Amino acid sequence: MGTMALIHKGDSDLDSRLAKIVDKIQDRELRNRIAQFIENPTIEIEGKTYRGVSLEASPAGLSHHHSYSGGYVEHVVAAAEIALTLCDVVEKVYRGLVNRDLVLAGVLLHDILKPLTYMERENGAFGKSPLADNMDHLTLIVSEMVRRGFSLHLVHIVCAHHGHRYGPIGPRTIEALVCHLADITDSRLNGEVLRAAQYLTREATGIELHNVSGKEAFQIVQAKTMEGWEGVTKAVEKVKQKRQ
Repeated sequence: MGTMALIHKGDSDLDSRLAKIVDKIQDRELRNRIAQFIENPTIEIEGKTYRGVSLEASPAGLSHHHSYSGGYVEHVVAAAEIALTLCDVVEKVYRGLVNRDLVLAGVLLHDILKPLTYMERENGAFGKSPLADNMDHLTLIVSEMVRRGFSLHLVHIVCAHHGHRYGPIGPRTIEALVCHLADITDSRLNGEVLRAAQYLTREATGIELHNVSGKEAFQIVQAKTMEGWEGVTKAVEKVKQKRQ
């Protein structure tokens, strides 16, 4: 069974984009193990299996970045693109060595159990799950990776992806540093654009536009650049119409 068949669950573009990242991993055994984890992103504690929100529906955060349905996969896809570009810089500019398989595996797994810490409310918003009251997503991921027998090098990449300031340990390999920088770069990019779009929406229309997606946010910010405040108003109206 090929990797695409392992994790492709339908006609969703998000599924196919994740599969394309997995397929870039050259080591067949690692590629298959990553695909199996993505196919079954669960953890068992005291005989109970925790599943959480699906990867396709999950946000990647509740407030700071990618805080909307589908944000999780968007974040992984964007972080993978950034990580591969950083690999190019390491190799072509600095003549350094970097294991791209481990970088891609780290990006794919760094937030893989984050959806277990979320739950969808009746109004469509996301909040913390009961599991999140007891364990954070990084502890869940690292413990499950150890249980599943992943290499210490890869476990370190995931454990260090929050960096020296916010994580339990900072990046101590090139691969871990690349993953950390890719994660924080996309998180910052998305978060800043979301905040800018929300500010522009309030200033132009006097209303709050809730659950703004990354694509909607970029449309609103670009409309301000192209057409000024009138453009913002038009862009917000288009977003509202599409949602209806």
